[in-house]
Amino acid sequence: MSEKLSFVHPTPNSPWGTYLQQVDRVVPYLGDLAKWAETLKRPKRALIVDVPIEMDDGRIAHYEGYRVQHNMSRGPGKGGVRFHPDVTLEEVMALSAWMTVKTAAVNLPYGGAKGGIRVDPKKLSLKELEKVTRRYTSEIGIIIGPHTDIPAPDVNTNGQIMAWMMDTYSMNTGGTATGVVTGKPLHLGGSLGRVKATGRGVFVTGREAARRLGLDLRGARVAVQGFGNVGSVAAELFAEAGAKIVAVQDHTGTVVNENGLDLEKLIPISRTPAGAAGFEGGDKVPNEQFWEVACDILIPAALEGQITAERAKKTKAKLVLEGANGPTVPEADDILAERGVLVVPDVICNAGGVTVSYFEWVQDFSSFFWDEDEINVRLDRIMMNALNQIWDTADKHKITLRTATYAVACERILMARQERGLYP
Repeated sequence: MSEKLSFVHPTPNSPWGTYLQQVDRVVPYLGDLAKWAETLKRPKRALIVDVPIEMDDGRIAHYEGYRVQHNMSRGPGKGGVRFHPDVTLEEVMALSAWMTVKTAAVNLPYGGAKGGIRVDPKKLSLKELEKVTRRYTSEIGIIIGPHTDIPAPDVNTNGQIMAWMMDTYSMNTGGTATGVVTGKPLHLGGSLGRVKATGRGVFVTGREAARRLGLDLRGARVAVQGFGNVGSVAAELFAEAGAKIVAVQDHTGTVVNENGLDLEKLIPISRTPAGAAGFEGGDKVPNEQFWEVACDILIPAALEGQITAERAKKTKAKLVLEGANGPTVPEADDILAERGVLVVPDVICNAGGVTVSYFEWVQDFSSFFWDEDEINVRLDRIMMNALNQIWDTADKHKITLRTATYAVACERILMARQERGLYP
């Protein structure tokens, strides 16, 4: 690592810095395992790769790619791959660490990993996108595999990209390895329920949190930031439960309607270049005004670091459901707690995706696939059991759900580390 970037000395206001603060807050609750806490602050392995491709016009372009394996004490690495122009090593480090905590929080037999390429996929042709994906997969192929590290979709990646990754890895190893990635198309070993799993997990944990708060979902006002796969699915499920989606923000802008946005019309438009801002069934407002919308439930489902201290002071929500990874900075966490706003943290709230990824991985190994009803029942049960245990821990120690989630997860991670010992 360079002098400007080290595992324990992050750059200011970075996702990795946020994660390290979250770890520091949980150490007092780890008992004798606290001596192993430094393990959580250092990724096991960080790979930086050059991704050169020939563009359609004959130019040679180079992109920087990453794959970070944070901790694998409990099983193979698990975590998505994002294609975004703002991807950095520190961001991928933090995302991999949050995956370690997330998989442990829902007690899946995985560790945490994450990958990314600093690229704007919207500026690539389909052929160029395939080239970037395949070259990146070849470069990280030395550390991924069905039993070592299993990538999945994340920001700006999807089933097609997973299919290319699976095919590339398979061609390089000489046999079809469907279990090397999850989030694949169904006919290539994908799982039913995977596409909507993360948004469904947000809804299931949100429904339970609302019940405990005495908040009736019928008529509840919901504001959603980020209207991709996670945000839109969560919004649909809340609307089906009787809630009103009063505000939506995506990369194109913010649209508000206090009487509720018509999702049947909004969702198709949001999938076009016009985005949410192209929807005529609401008022267009400045993006910063989104954080002041009168709502009961706030779902940040975009990128990390969105709920700052200033925005935490503005929100009128009673409940925050973190659909994105790391959307709330530590200072904002404290402000929300002081204001009595309940936050269901990302590492449990959005764990539905990795849970169904686990189901897909298991189905690939057995070559026996479940129907969607069975998958949803299993998903709901795992999410509810995990949340209830975390909630009991929070009540016992009088701590926030985030600290309680870290306490439960980190105890599992560090117990595995302690029992395995150090080699050599």
